[in-house]
Amino acid sequence: MRRVAAYELVSVDGVAEGPDRFFRTWDAEMDANPAEVISTQDAVFLGRRSHDDWAGYWPTSDVEPFASFVNEVPEHVATSRPLASTWSGASAVEGDLVRFVQGLKERPGGDVGVHASLTVVQSLLRAGVLDELRRVVAPALAGSGRRLLDGVPETRLETLRSRTSSSGSLLVDHRVVR
Repeated sequence: MRRVAAYELVSVDGVAEGPDRFFRTWDAEMDANPAEVISTQDAVFLGRRSHDDWAGYWPTSDVEPFASFVNEVPEHVATSRPLASTWSGASAVEGDLVRFVQGLKERPGGDVGVHASLTVVQSLLRAGVLDELRRVVAPALAGSGRRLLDGVPETRLETLRSRTSSSGSLLVDHRVVR
């Protein structure tokens, strides 16, 4: 069975909205981390806002290896409206998101990544279909903004890996315990 893994940049107080304002430095360990995260993924889930932002950036980006990855894999977009962009590989999820993800998990393939989409991560955690939560935690308090885990029920996590980067960010991966 495929795993669904979320990858998010957050502040110590859990804010994931606008990470550019609380990530002040980016180091080699943080640079290498996304390559590890995507190495097992062959599909991506995005929310509508993330898709619209990414469709305007990634198709012409040279930030590797993520640009090549995200431009080559299927991007499943959680949205109630038709997609306006023609970003290669992007398609709107038809019907219920949770049922779609459950069906995708049953098909053969690699892991499915959820990137930068807070509402999608929250929905999948609430429904019990998210398998892993991978975060880069900036050594900063954002104070305000949308928090990654708002509205998520009590959930037990098992730490798979944790390390501190040279600039002080925490790179931590958890498995959702069912």
